[in-house]
Amino acid sequence: MTPYARRGVHGQTVETLARRVLSGEIPEGATLDMAALQSELDVSLTALRESLKVLAAKGMVDARQKRGTFVRPRANWNLLDADVLRWQFSESNGTGADLALLRNLGEVRGIIEPAAVRLAATRRTDVDLEALEAALAAMAEESSASHAVESDLAFHRALLAATHNELLERMEMVIESGLAQRDQIVHSAPHSEDPVPSHRAVLDAVRDRDPDAAEHAMRALLDQAMRDLDKVSGPHGPESADGSAEAKDGQAK
Repeated sequence: MTPYARRGVHGQTVETLARRVLSGEIPEGATLDMAALQSELDVSLTALRESLKVLAAKGMVDARQKRGTFVRPRANWNLLDADVLRWQFSESNGTGADLALLRNLGEVRGIIEPAAVRLAATRRTDVDLEALEAALAAMAEESSASHAVESDLAFHRALLAATHNELLERMEMVIESGLAQRDQIVHSAPHSEDPVPSHRAVLDAVRDRDPDAAEHAMRALLDQAMRDLDKVSGPHGPESADGSAEAKDGQAK
């Protein structure tokens, strides 16, 4: 699904309402005061309703006779929707919830991308290789954090495209949301690890049409991605602050 356009009054209204719901300012189960929102946001009732239709399509709100429009339980939200992911990161502001979401997305990537790269290794075309090479070359350039983010995204988009599976290609919306946020955190930090060698290993295996090597290289890349995040943000979850994540990695080796 194409991300929602944020332009114009309508787009701004959608963004405002979505972020209020995701932040808990408008909690789950709350019934919206349409008249108050219309006055506060300075929009017509029609525009407000059209904006809420966008959130309804993402499972965030619903409307019932006698009850009106209300916020649905989080369990009903389309959390894999690219806009919902973006809104969540926008509201989290680098908090523990932000990092937990990044790690959840990291686990999703760990399921999708190793399998996807196996397909890419057997189905890639010369055009696919050119796209991967271009992204890798851009990644190697000394530039800003935003440039590093975009080149990384381009590489992973090209990998999904190389599967020639249109459903896997659509997974770019899910992967990109977490990847972009992780990259912003990691590449903005000093002394971040060079991402080129790990991506080069993936590309070499795909070029060689070696699915086993491609999967191995992708898993190593994803492991590095989580280590880079831990270096910047610190370990998260049940691991202790004495470097348990690194210890686990050492045991794995």
